[in-house]
Amino acid sequence: MQNDELKQAHEGLPCEDPRHDFMREALVLARQAGSLDEVPVGAVVVCNGKIIGRGFNQPILSHDPTAHAEIMALRDAAKNLGNYRLPGCELYVTLEPCLMCSGAIMHARIVRVVFGASDAKTGVAGSVLDVYAETRLNHHAVVEGGLLAEECGGLLSSFFAAKRQRSLLA
Repeated sequence: MQNDELKQAHEGLPCEDPRHDFMREALVLARQAGSLDEVPVGAVVVCNGKIIGRGFNQPILSHDPTAHAEIMALRDAAKNLGNYRLPGCELYVTLEPCLMCSGAIMHARIVRVVFGASDAKTGVAGSVLDVYAETRLNHHAVVEGGLLAEECGGLLSSFFAAKRQRSLLA
């Protein structure tokens, strides 16, 4: 086939981007958190194109302030790999990481962080601060924000709107 024929054969077909699949899996986990009345944030750790760690927010359920989605996914991935370092791995999370999670991400040696919605209150991948740009730190991950941002942000907005509505009715 000539290049023009290849272009025509692929016109109109969706370009499958595996990043979307990973973020959609993180969204499934976020919905799981929301169904448990936890803030709906989900995360997956990916290594060599495969999900090796999954997590969702559960600090209320587990009585653990560190049980954010990213931490849970990092713990799962580390357990599955048998190593506390996760070199070559990527993290997909529905909400921009906070300072605590970013510290864990750096210690785990994650090479890339992809997040959905920005967090103007606690996000440290460019919203409130950008710790990933801090040159004095010894590990730097590449950060990409805004993947499926509307869907990720919409899930959070709906959750908090419903929570406010319930508190008005109580």
